[in-house]
Amino acid sequence: MKKTLLLVMDMMNDLVAEDGFNAQTYGIQVKERNVLANAARAIAAARAAGVAIGYVRVGFSPDYREAPPASPIFSGARNNGIFKLGTKGTEVHPALAPAEGDFDIVKHRVSPFYATSLEAILRAHAIERIVMCGVSTNGVVHSGAREAHDRDYEVVILEDCCAGVTADEHMHAIADHDVLAGVRQGALAAERAGMLFIPALEVTAHLHFGEANMEQFHVLAYFPDKVLEGHRLEGTHFYRRG
Repeated sequence: MKKTLLLVMDMMNDLVAEDGFNAQTYGIQVKERNVLANAARAIAAARAAGVAIGYVRVGFSPDYREAPPASPIFSGARNNGIFKLGTKGTEVHPALAPAEGDFDIVKHRVSPFYATSLEAILRAHAIERIVMCGVSTNGVVHSGAREAHDRDYEVVILEDCCAGVTADEHMHAIADHDVLAGVRQGALAAERAGMLFIPALEVTAHLHFGEANMEQFHVLAYFPDKVLEGHRLEGTHFYRRG
């Protein structure tokens, strides 16, 4: 079994909270896509399976000394007074609250790798597979998947635990991930809530894509009590082609 780390990225109040700064942008898609509930289930299943969990947060000192002035993204953060470390805005959303022993990885750029502790954590714990989710899909998830791929990690993305500003933005980023990391969109969430995806066991399952289309794929999944074969599966996640 490959050692796995679940990365929950930029799920901070400034970005995903209903009363946060981005409530009318990312917040809308997060709510419509049920991202927080989906991610909470993934985190709970990861804990049950003993999978390590890391939380990535973007943040700056009160004077924004780490923020690049030439960056449109982070200049906007400075101008609007968001992403300040030590404030509620940079805390992980309470629905996804970290637990003792989880990794807290603070970044000052889009990438979860650049100038952070992530690589040291991965190497120290001999991690081979990184499972990613977060906001935004075309930001931290896209950047993280690219860099993890180029560092020779296996990458899995939980698609229904991600969001962009718009549905189109999200899906365009998903298409890029498909080419980059060799992952495909599929259904891994079973009809029973307890059988949520966790990348701890490689199994074969039948995935249902509509009334007349049933195909078989090699997927990354972990079911706490048993492996399901031939069952109708629902939900949207990523899986690897066999």
